[in-house]
Amino acid sequence: MSDRDDVRRQVLLWRLLGKVFDAEEQPALEAASLAVVRERGLPEALLDPRVSVDTVVQRFPELEPEFADPMAGGDDGDRVRRTALVTKLLLNAFCTGSGAVSAQRLSAWQRDAGWLRRALGACAGGGAGQGNGAAGADAGPGRDEGADGGGRGRGRGAGQGFTVTDADLQTVLAGLEADLVRRMRLREVLADPALAARLTPSMSLVEQLLRDKHNLSGTALANAKALIRRFVNEVAEVLRTRVEKAAVGAIDRDVPPKRVFRNLDLDRTVWKNLINYDPQEERLYVDRLFFKRTARRTAPARMIVVVDQSGSMVDAMVNCTILASIFAGLPKVDVHLIAYDTRAVDLTPWVSDPFEVLLRTRLGGGTYGPVAMQMARPKITDPRNTALVWISDFYDDRGLLDDFAALHESGVKFIPVGSVDSAGHASVDPWYRQKLKELGTPVLSGRIDRLVAELKSFLA
Repeated sequence: MSDRDDVRRQVLLWRLLGKVFDAEEQPALEAASLAVVRERGLPEALLDPRVSVDTVVQRFPELEPEFADPMAGGDDGDRVRRTALVTKLLLNAFCTGSGAVSAQRLSAWQRDAGWLRRALGACAGGGAGQGNGAAGADAGPGRDEGADGGGRGRGRGAGQGFTVTDADLQTVLAGLEADLVRRMRLREVLADPALAARLTPSMSLVEQLLRDKHNLSGTALANAKALIRRFVNEVAEVLRTRVEKAAVGAIDRDVPPKRVFRNLDLDRTVWKNLINYDPQEERLYVDRLFFKRTARRTAPARMIVVVDQSGSMVDAMVNCTILASIFAGLPKVDVHLIAYDTRAVDLTPWVSDPFEVLLRTRLGGGTYGPVAMQMARPKITDPRNTALVWISDFYDDRGLLDDFAALHESGVKFIPVGSVDSAGHASVDPWYRQKLKELGTPVLSGRIDRLVAELKSFLA
């Protein structure tokens, strides 16, 4: 690349930084950037954050493959052109402006964020982006809810390079989306069915709706409930797939296999009949078929999920209520759900309907775990066949540790969890983290997949 092209790229990048961090217009950079995109035959809309990527692609469909995978041409491609396209993706995602936000603006930003996720995923060799974070609820062409849970790095840089993990990107985008939702006149939007229909359900939006549900009525309340139910159903579908990937229970050797084709153990059948192989005819004669056992041993199990519903645990509240409902639908699993802040409420009667559970929660307030422990303890009738999942940031009464230790020693499968979101971020009290580790029950603070794996292991 020539020195002049290097200067062109620097102009575009400096303009990007100026737009994101300084609201004041820089006429020299604007004029220079406009000259660069015109020289490369690119549309001027690349420089306007008010024009969505969807709109640019609609008007100039030849740009869609380049937006989807900016590095497709390799290092031999036009790096100035590539920089112009990448700065458009970054500009639309990070230049969110100020002031009130309309439902249409939020929806457009979510789709733009989806394009960015898709591009970064492609640059890292991950296809169409991964993760199901803030922008994942409806990220347009970049939508992909199949997070692999690996936190793989994205992006390429010059020189020493840089790495942007899925968790990093999701955290930043979730913060930006939450800011946009806060700036919406949400009650006015919900009162208008046409505007409400433009909203795309997301964790940030659901959080705001849950916090404000007591101030809504009539059409606004109906639209809010519809958005929450849409989000719950979308997340439930993803989590249900993860739960069903692993079968519940170990193989029961006492039950003979069903002699049907789908259970045929082909490898064993061939191996056991090799004695009947005729080398002259080059043919294997099979006189006995072998089948796989598929019946699984399951014992009735009780699962008690206790979740902190204080303001810092919104993601946990939403995800764990959905997860509890899925496990409640499994055979021979008795699920109980308790939510608490400074008071505890038994949500077990509604555990099969996460939508109803969320409407009965009261987000915010303090944290006092002993009230939840007092409610949970009578439910433990068979310790060795009970799992207690305690989801909190554990900034709580230190006396709870004695209760946790007593439950663990009694045979209860105690699973402390610091996070059940897709990014795996959790701020856990360091004192509790260390004490629970010493107890032999370390805090599980990774992605929701890890909690699913722990619970499946208990039920096996």
